[in-house]
Amino acid sequence: MDRNKLGGAAASIAPASATANPARVVEADLYHAEEKLGALLDSNEALISEICHYLVDGAGKRLRPAFVLLVHRACGGTDRTAIDAIDAAIAIELIHSATLLHDDIIDGGMLRRGKPSALARYGSAATLVAGDYLFCRAFELCGRFEENLVRTAAQACIQLTEGEVMEGRLRHNAATSLKDYLAVIARKTASLFAAGGKVAADLAGTPRRTIDTMQHLGTAVGMAFQMIDDLLDILGPEEKIGKPVGSDLRAGIPSLPVVLGVAANPELKAIIGNGARLEGAALERALKMLREPRLVAEARAMAAEQGRVAMAALDELTPSVYRESLAALIDEQLRREV
Repeated sequence: MDRNKLGGAAASIAPASATANPARVVEADLYHAEEKLGALLDSNEALISEICHYLVDGAGKRLRPAFVLLVHRACGGTDRTAIDAIDAAIAIELIHSATLLHDDIIDGGMLRRGKPSALARYGSAATLVAGDYLFCRAFELCGRFEENLVRTAAQACIQLTEGEVMEGRLRHNAATSLKDYLAVIARKTASLFAAGGKVAADLAGTPRRTIDTMQHLGTAVGMAFQMIDDLLDILGPEEKIGKPVGSDLRAGIPSLPVVLGVAANPELKAIIGNGARLEGAALERALKMLREPRLVAEARAMAAEQGRVAMAALDELTPSVYRESLAALIDEQLRREV
């Protein structure tokens, strides 16, 4: 995918260095966030600490904290306001981590990030409590912020829970529409990115219009991220995505390829809608149909459209290395391949 085709002035300004590592320009902020995050995982109960560290330590690229800190700096945030932005970034990561623990319980997920999930290793009761602990730590961190910022985080959590329930209601439902799917991921995934963008801009002291635009930026980034994630669940391989290929399909989760595929393929609709957990030959047949090139291209085109929305939002910001790096981060998410 050509970055210049994503639209908006920001689409063409990311230099090679930013593309190679979009988060490098906020490396110092991320270092402090990582240090504080590690300390917040500790509990007076050793088992809670062990589960939290098992999930969070060394996990991934810290996409959400990097996004929050890049938005903060791109909006004119300074070293003085970065202290609050770092706490906001940590809170977002804590909330995200809590949802991962709870999601694995709901889905029966035995593999997470290429290793046994907390559920597989510690059981459902301990994993549930550890997730609750991470939520509490997040709001302990947010407690000193102004009411409107705390409310933004709380509303994101409300949307997360509503999205989870809506997704559960639509499982194994071949009548799930594209509108339904977009509503689920807007709540379950994009809400946290949107909250991060809004809070980061607010802490930087930007005008209301910019704060609103950064919230919309977060929504678009979150939507695009989930759409590509849905594709990778179908395409694999397991060693890259860190979980069994077709995990969402097995569980009957209405992912983007499934929703698009069912609308165009009666055979797939019959397989998806039978209410049973897919395994064996039925799973392989469904995967084959969902990997049809036209279907994959359609899903990628929808993610690219969200990328264009995100890039257009960046035009609200003054050109800077931080804006360049945000453009590169968006492009990096859209380019994720098998």
